[in-house]
Amino acid sequence: MIEVRWHGRGGQGAKTASQLLADAAFMTGKYVQSFPEYGPERSGAPITAYNRISDERCPIHSNIYDPDYVVVVDETLLESVDVTAGLKENGAVIVNSAKDPADLRPLLNGYKGRVCAIDARSISMDCLGAYFPNTPMLAAVVAVSNMIERETFLSEMEESYRHKFARKPQVIEGNLKCLRIAMDEVKEA
Repeated sequence: MIEVRWHGRGGQGAKTASQLLADAAFMTGKYVQSFPEYGPERSGAPITAYNRISDERCPIHSNIYDPDYVVVVDETLLESVDVTAGLKENGAVIVNSAKDPADLRPLLNGYKGRVCAIDARSISMDCLGAYFPNTPMLAAVVAVSNMIERETFLSEMEESYRHKFARKPQVIEGNLKCLRIAMDEVKEA
């Protein structure tokens, strides 16, 4: 079983990215869970979302305390949230940042595992013309974890986007381009 914890702020799409990851994994025959945790719902408030992805049915129905991967959609959360709490050292933390991953390590409370970074802002601005960090962060966690084979993931996401954006076909190609670029641009330290 692979467990993923997402940290973001309301309105940044962490919950949606968690759901899209579950959808893509489900379409490959996996058992999945995707669920959010947040307090008062307001834009900008810290939120947490979770994924469990497994080859077998999962009887666990609780928050994830020892994730394999942590995705940080908003770099400013590194100052106020212990995003690496419980994170397995053979996993990775993936941060939306233009900084080099080595420069992020001192902000991670001594975490000794892999530190990855992706500039989701510039990728989404280039591909989508607006700041939607969830799409590149979704691609980054798939690239870092290898939980879904790249071409299978891209194919499943294309099908998902064609359904989700049936009335807005102009956003499909931008999102697919965003996914492809993000999978290639994740940096690791």
